[in-house]
Amino acid sequence: MSGNESTIEIVCEDGVRLGGHWWRGTGGGGTIIVNPATGVLARYYHRYARFLAGHGFDVLTYDYRGIGESRPPRLRGCGYRWRHWGERDFEAALRFAQERRSGGPLLVVGHSVGGFLPGLAGSAPLIDRMLTVGAQHAWWRDYASDRRFRLFLKWHVAMPALTALYGYFPGRRLGWLEDLPAGVANEWSFGGPEFPGSALFASVTAQILAVAVSDDELGTPAAIRRTLSYYAGAPRRAALIEPSDYGRATIGHFNLFHDSHAGGFWPDTLRWLREGANPWRELPP
Repeated sequence: MSGNESTIEIVCEDGVRLGGHWWRGTGGGGTIIVNPATGVLARYYHRYARFLAGHGFDVLTYDYRGIGESRPPRLRGCGYRWRHWGERDFEAALRFAQERRSGGPLLVVGHSVGGFLPGLAGSAPLIDRMLTVGAQHAWWRDYASDRRFRLFLKWHVAMPALTALYGYFPGRRLGWLEDLPAGVANEWSFGGPEFPGSALFASVTAQILAVAVSDDELGTPAAIRRTLSYYAGAPRRAALIEPSDYGRATIGHFNLFHDSHAGGFWPDTLRWLREGANPWRELPP
């Protein structure tokens, strides 16, 4: 572990302890919280966090309850839900970052559901600016039309059936992301177009840039616009990335945080995080 990186523990209001990492930046650019996608370990974002720290930001990464370094000894019956990740886990992460910030804005980079969870946190008005990537809550009608049936069978038929059988979703053994608490899996599987608690989002006043990727089967433009519409009290805009923008044939839902983008997408994110300038084309209405 490098000298500017440390292992930390975040204690939530209900006593749940979350494992995470803190990177001390080199230039006082502000503080960034990185929110993972559902079923993705925080360590997937560590290389991006190091990149941000090298460009002057303090950075916090952490695992939601039930995942990675925040997984309890027994996942079956733990009772954790998706909304707990926002109301309790992100809330605690936000308070942790606020207490440690040494100046500059308080920022969030949220991937997938990680761009959705800030709206559920009571302290969300502390956030100055957000960058979301593929942010949505997996309503099946928003999936890409040519892959909707297959995705419906996977996430809304197979996942709840396996969750009922095991008492949690055994994603790791299937190669379908990480294991998930039953409550999280079922909120994904049985959710509708409106997420319970989305009325809370209006308290967010941060500038928001929501990025959609044209070949993302989950975070389609319709899904991105739906989530962005919840943040009614925030100045918000949306951008569209084509794989060809970065010389790729495909990008999809997960690839932008891989270090193969360290010379392309990652530096582009700095323009928004530092200046509030959108480096990509606007998402058409």
